[in-house]
Amino acid sequence: MSLQRATVQRVWWLVHSLDTWTNDQLVAFLSRYRDMNFLKSHGRDNARFIRKQGLDRLFLECDAHMWRLGDRRIPEGIAVDGGSDWFLLNRKFVEYVAFSTDDLVTKMKQFYSYTLLPAESFFHTVLENSPHCDTMVDNNLRITNWNRKLGCKCQYKHIVDWCGCSPNDFKPQDFHRFQQTARPTFFARKFEAIVNQEIIGQLDSYLYGNYPAGTPGLRSYWENVYDEPDGIHSLSDVALTLYHSFIRLGLRRAESSLHTDGENSCRYYPMGHPASVHLYFLADRFQGFLIKHHVTNLAVSKLETLETWMMPKKVFKIASPPSDFGRLQFSEVGTDWDAKERLFRNFGGLMGPMDEPVGMQKWGKGPNVTVTVIWVDPVNVIAATYDILIESTAEFTHYKPPLNLPLRPGVWTVKILHHWVPVAETKFLVAPLTFSNKQPIKAEEALRLHNGPPRSAYMEQSFQSLNPVLSLPINPAQVEQARKNAASTGTALEAWLDSLVGGTWTAMDICATGPTACPVMQTCSQTAWSSFSPDPKSELGAVKPDGRLR
Repeated sequence: MSLQRATVQRVWWLVHSLDTWTNDQLVAFLSRYRDMNFLKSHGRDNARFIRKQGLDRLFLECDAHMWRLGDRRIPEGIAVDGGSDWFLLNRKFVEYVAFSTDDLVTKMKQFYSYTLLPAESFFHTVLENSPHCDTMVDNNLRITNWNRKLGCKCQYKHIVDWCGCSPNDFKPQDFHRFQQTARPTFFARKFEAIVNQEIIGQLDSYLYGNYPAGTPGLRSYWENVYDEPDGIHSLSDVALTLYHSFIRLGLRRAESSLHTDGENSCRYYPMGHPASVHLYFLADRFQGFLIKHHVTNLAVSKLETLETWMMPKKVFKIASPPSDFGRLQFSEVGTDWDAKERLFRNFGGLMGPMDEPVGMQKWGKGPNVTVTVIWVDPVNVIAATYDILIESTAEFTHYKPPLNLPLRPGVWTVKILHHWVPVAETKFLVAPLTFSNKQPIKAEEALRLHNGPPRSAYMEQSFQSLNPVLSLPINPAQVEQARKNAASTGTALEAWLDSLVGGTWTAMDICATGPTACPVMQTCSQTAWSSFSPDPKSELGAVKPDGRLR
């Protein structure tokens, strides 16, 4: 593994780990056992470990890929060990590994230079075969939230690049594990505030006490996904398209809710690209996007900077009247499905014509059943239909139908039926693109991307015979309007896009990040939802005498 990749990976792991004891307790423990090395061994027979880790194979990293070159022998006379790549090493052993020129260190460095996962075995093996072997403690002082049924989805695929088992994020129901461990543990992973912030707050309060009553932002979480210095090249055309639409819809809300007759002080014209974008969560629920953007105030012709809050509308709906089938709890469509945490990493489900959506269903327990899932495009063309066997213990199912691209822009519907009786449906937006390669889209490209697949055939098989069964008539006028929309560019394209986005998203609020000529515009720093509002739990300062940053 390259030094750069190793460093980046370590930083990523660090921000997903937390202390489970106080700094004072950790310092006291390490001071007492300063001559020991803490590493966790695999606990299995070595032959199986060697085979599963590929230590008997020769790997080479080249062009950001790991290439398997062939078989190799384990060096004779070496007891191979390994396990977790989280460890605590004392200074003497680190200096030995870094500076020693004896045969053991030299040969092991060479051997592990051509290994798939060297960090999970190199230090274990060197320590166990070195003069420092009696300093090894089989404990890395860490709790790891393993759920291998969910976390090892890609371990045994034929593509091995940086793919293996990964721990799950801790949730509030796991808190007892920090209190009931039978061995010394000072660290735990993995934590992600974007998945669950409550457990982080619980652990912080357990170690250091509660924040004062009335402390702002304790249940809020903001994650920056774009900033001006990143450059718009870091955004997809889909994201850039929708962020601009969010800005326009936010300004319309400001004009309608803040504007008074004869006054232009709260009317704005958008300027340039978004300045920053945050995901906003409250009580571990996704609340939408916060878009910071520059505008010109039409009353005074001066630049101002605003932040707009856009929230997705609820699109999952149980059939009316409800069916007798009660196992389905929720359904959603998106991209970047995380099978380990069982959520879509594409928060907000921003999708365009060239995306490949995944349908997800969440189930309650019950008898084995088979349901039918039907995907319907914006002009009622049935794009796909398939059956899913839901086992009695199934909690989630997901499937990505192999649809021909491009998808027709507009609002799609995914229907779920049991014995052909409607159970529920969910909707998702495929946004027409106003940008292509970060430039305003041209007519030829728009027509290619926005007219659906050739002959409206999303698959080789046609499902047209199901339209009358499902009461889904294809309206020629609707088809003709879709064809006209597909050829639109400029302001006409923006108007079409904004009408679609306005049907699936709500402009909740808007605020000013700095001076504003609008007398009734609220200030972002005093607005609870804004990314500019106080967030004491996340403020970092200089290192204090007790080792804390806040």
